[in-house]
Amino acid sequence: MLFLSCFCSHISDMELENDTQISEFLLLGFSEERELQPFLFGLFLSMNLVIILGNLLIILAVSSDSHLYTPMYFFLANLSLVDICFTSTTVPKMLVNIQTQKKVITYESFIIQMYFFILFVALDNFLLTVMAYDCFVAICHPLHYMVTMNPRLCGLLVLVSWIMSVLHSLLKTLMVLQLSFCTEVEIPHFFCELNQMIQLACSDTFLNDMVMYCATVLLVAAPLAGVLYSYSKIVSSICGISTAQGKYKAFSTRASHLSIVSLFYCTGLGVYLSSAAPQSSHSSAMASVMYTVVTPMLNPFIYSLRNRDIKGALNVFFRRKP
Repeated sequence: MLFLSCFCSHISDMELENDTQISEFLLLGFSEERELQPFLFGLFLSMNLVIILGNLLIILAVSSDSHLYTPMYFFLANLSLVDICFTSTTVPKMLVNIQTQKKVITYESFIIQMYFFILFVALDNFLLTVMAYDCFVAICHPLHYMVTMNPRLCGLLVLVSWIMSVLHSLLKTLMVLQLSFCTEVEIPHFFCELNQMIQLACSDTFLNDMVMYCATVLLVAAPLAGVLYSYSKIVSSICGISTAQGKYKAFSTRASHLSIVSLFYCTGLGVYLSSAAPQSSHSSAMASVMYTVVTPMLNPFIYSLRNRDIKGALNVFFRRKP
């Protein structure tokens, strides 16, 4: 809370120092047609409830069953928590805008939403990388798995992920606070999208662009390279297994994570490419829906439907007598 109050105070100071700073933005969303608004409201409300319920069930299953006190499920529970926070930064405001037929968001709210959005995107990225490393150790070095992936290392990996994500988000947000906006700013999204905001600034954005590109290389491309390297080694190890049954068992235990990694990076790439292309507001908004809503909604289904341990833990929990 102290951090947020200091952050908001810094935003107010920036506004006082810059007379050209506008006080609000317009989030255009998806459609101007009024007859579609009730459908969109019901659709996204249902999807948001599924995201929250599905990820809460995973957290409940992992925390209630001692058999799931393993590194893989520890990281999965953290990923589920981050997914809940991820969608909670964008979808509620979108639902309010649809319900009230208002598209306005204040400058302070815009900056705060953007900060937490960048934070949880980065956390998703780091956690998926950590989970890929966990898969790599489990498949390629199974005899050393319990020694390597000890509780201390697992906790440290999650802590470092949080610290790097907070610093990354803080840096980008502080850079945005230096920008000026001279006219009414319309964002062709349902949330505060950083690329669109920088493109609409009337001040020099060279430094922002450089920081964004460097951060993308260091904090997106590098983890992605780690994920690809881990899975290249995993595939190589699986191919070396002599029996078909052994290959199937080794691959099936990590197929869920591979599916989630593919969804996350493919949809994220779609958002980046569509927002960078000119006159692509509709395609960019649709790609953003896939990235911010559909992917977190599918994660619990991918892990629960293909995972006997999760389903077993939930069955035991709900059958437990009070």
